[in-house]
Amino acid sequence: MKAIANRQFVAAHVLLAALVAVISCMPNHKAITVTYFPLLVALAVIEGIYLLFFFRNAREKKRSTGPSDIIVLVWVLFLVWELASTKFAITPNVLVPTPEEVFDIFRTSYPTLWRNVVSSTSLLVVGYSIGMVLGVVLGVICGWVPRLRAMFYPIANVLAPIPPTVFAPYLVVLLPTFRSASAVIIVLGVFWPQFLAMVLRASSIDQGLLDNARALGVRSTTMIRRIILPYVMPGVLQSLRVSLTTAFLMLTFAEMIGATAGIGFYITNSNIYANYAAVIAGIIVCGIVVTVLSAVTSWIQRRFTTWR
Repeated sequence: MKAIANRQFVAAHVLLAALVAVISCMPNHKAITVTYFPLLVALAVIEGIYLLFFFRNAREKKRSTGPSDIIVLVWVLFLVWELASTKFAITPNVLVPTPEEVFDIFRTSYPTLWRNVVSSTSLLVVGYSIGMVLGVVLGVICGWVPRLRAMFYPIANVLAPIPPTVFAPYLVVLLPTFRSASAVIIVLGVFWPQFLAMVLRASSIDQGLLDNARALGVRSTTMIRRIILPYVMPGVLQSLRVSLTTAFLMLTFAEMIGATAGIGFYITNSNIYANYAAVIAGIIVCGIVVTVLSAVTSWIQRRFTTWR
């Protein structure tokens, strides 16, 4: 395994050297009016992230070729993209911008990109937090009280499969701002799956434990706070990544309908003006934001589920 990892490490850097040589030395068939510097900086950042994971795995003696396999694929894709678009110009000029044009967007439009990322992130945090809190609290209450469970669980089973995006046109008309409509779409996308999961989780708690608590005179609010919530919290933590991914999908879609800020708005607006370099840059930003959010949720899971 170590020999395979070393060969992959060498192959990755051979490909990187070939990519840099192609970018710097090979003549262009398509005229490039932007600088190569942002693209080379992006390659250096990707290489730095790869080395961080590679040497961390080596230090922890993890026998995994995952980082090397991923970086080899990334460099191959960059090579194909560079050769097809810039060096040989065999791709459509408008629809497939060159890597140089895409990464130059980060140099020329970083204030706009940053402003839209902040707008999307703040909206995501608000909608996601409200949806999670409501889903957990109401789900626990309905799961704990049989009569409420019998009433609301069938209703939730009907409403949960309906995509929240179906309500988008109506919410845009009903609510005062596009931003509030987007927040409600995110809340709905997070709430229903969490509500159903909490109802099932709370209703599966050992009935003997609840009977013993009642026999000791434990009040309902104390029982929910001290017994039921600690019981359901591991399930909440385990679902963080999935629910966050769902929330981000809802956010991106919501911002594409009438919003004036956000990553989804940036991509849609760039697409309207046929600025496909900015469209691809926006997609890359989406990937970066999702990766960062995923890393944060993974850290929260490890931090608060230390027994696993």
